[in-house]
Amino acid sequence: MALTLKTIPCLNDNYAFLLHDAATGATALIDAPEPTPILAALATEGWQLTDILLTHHHDDHIAATQALVAATGAKVWGAAKDASRLPPLDHALQDGDHITICGETVQILDVSGHTINHIAFHFPASAMAFTGDSLMAMGCGRLFEGTPAQMWHSLQKLMALPPQTLICSGHEYTASNARFAASLDLHNPALTSRITDITAARAANRPTVPSTLAIELATNPFLRAPQLKPALGLHDTSDAETFAHIRALKDNFR
Repeated sequence: MALTLKTIPCLNDNYAFLLHDAATGATALIDAPEPTPILAALATEGWQLTDILLTHHHDDHIAATQALVAATGAKVWGAAKDASRLPPLDHALQDGDHITICGETVQILDVSGHTINHIAFHFPASAMAFTGDSLMAMGCGRLFEGTPAQMWHSLQKLMALPPQTLICSGHEYTASNARFAASLDLHNPALTSRITDITAARAANRPTVPSTLAIELATNPFLRAPQLKPALGLHDTSDAETFAHIRALKDNFR
């Protein structure tokens, strides 16, 4: 039986995610921005939280962890190399680890760039990846700690996942990301169609997250760095250098 996914809006523009396995009763939370909406969702569904998976140390992804542990007794999973910046971990994870959550095998991917030691959780059987602030809908996280080369390497790992994979990222930034994408990728019909869908979703106050990797590969300018070289006049740059150029343009986009 497939896992049930619930997307929970938190704070101003964050998302947390609940995964539930009806066969075992296990429920996992990916990232913990604030307790109230998460506890409300658990109560509505009648689910008992068993595990909390943390992608990275930023406060808007971990602030509710200790309150949720106190309320539910859930076990906390996070990057071993970032343990000093995370809430107390019950399970410390390394790149390449395989763990069992909600009855499924989960692959741990180091996706450093936005922060160092940022991790993603890939559920191959359910075709889901929880990417935090690494790969995002129509974008990628700002490079607060890592280098463009590190982020490009991380994005390549995620780009190699099956195209049907749901990309469950941490923020509702899609509309602003789409405006930036449209400024670079002027003749992309997939992007035009997606912008129409995003506009309708946000007008109805519906989340634009998650998306599929296939949609990101077709429309996300950071993943499309190699294809955008001619439009950017960067014929002789490497893919990583082109990504760095696009990231710099986004940092200054208004």
